Amino acid sequence: MKGLLWLLGLFAAAVGVTLAARNPGYVQLVYPPYRVEISLTLFVFALLAVFVLGYLLVRLAVAAMQLPVYVRAFREERIASKGRAAMMESLKAYFEGRFAAAEKAAVRAMELGEKSGLNSIVAARAAHEQREFDRRDAYLASGEGKTVGESTMRLIAQTEFMLDQKQPQSALNSLKELNDTGMHKHIGALSLELKAQQQAHNWDAVLDVMTQLEKRNAIDKVVATQLRQQAWLEKLRSQGADITTLRAIWKSIPAEFRQRAKISAAAAEAFNRLGDCKGAQQLLTDSLNAQWDSELVTLYGECRNDNNIAQIEQAERWLKKHTDDAGLLLALGKLCMHQQLWGKAQSYLDASLSLESSRAAYSALGQLAEKLGKHEEAIAYFQKAA
Repeated sequence: MKGLLWLLGLFAAAVGVTLAARNPGYVQLVYPPYRVEISLTLFVFALLAVFVLGYLLVRLAVAAMQLPVYVRAFREERIASKGRAAMMESLKAYFEGRFAAAEKAAVRAMELGEKSGLNSIVAARAAHEQREFDRRDAYLASGEGKTVGESTMRLIAQTEFMLDQKQPQSALNSLKELNDTGMHKHIGALSLELKAQQQAHNWDAVLDVMTQLEKRNAIDKVVATQLRQQAWLEKLRSQGADITTLRAIWKSIPAEFRQRAKISAAAAEAFNRLGDCKGAQQLLTDSLNAQWDSELVTLYGECRNDNNIAQIEQAERWLKKHTDDAGLLLALGKLCMHQQLWGKAQSYLDASLSLESSRAAYSALGQLAEKLGKHEEAIAYFQKAA
C-alpha cells in the first residue's frame, strides 16, 4: 500500500512538471540598456536553485564557525571514553586478583580525567593488597571531598584497612566519621564494627552490635550464638576482677548461656580464684543438673570448703546415673581426700583410672600416697603423671 502511494505521488509530480513546462508565461528582466526574457518555468526553477544553494552555503558557514567547539567536545569525549575504559579495566583486574595492574589502570583513569571516586578507592585497595601503605593512604586522601556515596566507599575501605593491620581504634574512628555524615549503619558497616569491637575487646559493644545484626537477620544463628558465648566468656575472664563485679556479670548472662559448659567452667574458675567456692559449687551444680558434662564435673572436685560432705553426697547421687564417668569419679576422689576419707578417695581414684588414664588422677593418687606416708608409691604415681 505504501509503495502504491509513492507511485501515485511520482505520477502526480510528473504531471505537474509537464503542465508547468507548457506554461506560456515569461519573465522579463530589464537593466538598461540590457533586457533578458526567460520562461516563467525556468525562472522558478532557477529561483529554487538559488535558494537551495544559499541555504547550503549558510549551513556550511555555520558548521565552519562551530568546528572548534565540535573538535574540542570530540576530544573530551574521546578522553572520557578512555578514562571509563581504564576504570572498567581496573575493576576487572582487581576482582581477578591482579592488584598491580588494577592500581595502574585506576591511576591512568584518574590521569585521563575520570572523576568518579571509585578510581581512588580501587587504587587504594589494590595498593593495600600489595602492602604499599603510603600509596594507599595517598589514594584515600585524594578521595576526600567527594559525594556522600563516594565518602562512604572511602570510609568503609579505610575501616577494612585498619582492621587488617589490627588497629581497631582507628577502624572505630572511621566508622564514627561515617556515622557523623548522616549515613545510617548498614549491614556492611555493622559487620565491620563487630570485628573492630572484637579486636578492641569491647565485649559489651560486641553484644550490642550482635543484637542489631540479628534484628536485620544479617547473621547466621549458629555463628551468632558462638560469638555471644565468646563475648560472655571474655567478659568473665577480663572483667571479673573482684567478686562483686563477677557476681553482677554472672547474673547478667542469659540462662541459656549460663548452662553452657564452657561458660560455667570459666565462671567456676573465676569464683574459685576469688575465694567464693560456695558460689562456684552452686553454679556447677545448676549447670550439671541442667546438662551433664564430664569435663565440667571435674571442676566440681576443685570446689573445696572446710566441710565437703554435702558436695560428696551430691556427687554420689550423680554417680548413680553416671556410673562410668571418669571425671565424676576423679572429682569424688579429690573431695574425699580433702575430707580425709582416705579409703573412699583411693577407691574412687582407682576407679577413675580404670575407666580413663589421666594425669590429674595419677597426680591425685600421688598426693594421697604422700599423705599416707607411702613415699615410694607417691613417686611412682607422679612419674606416671609426668
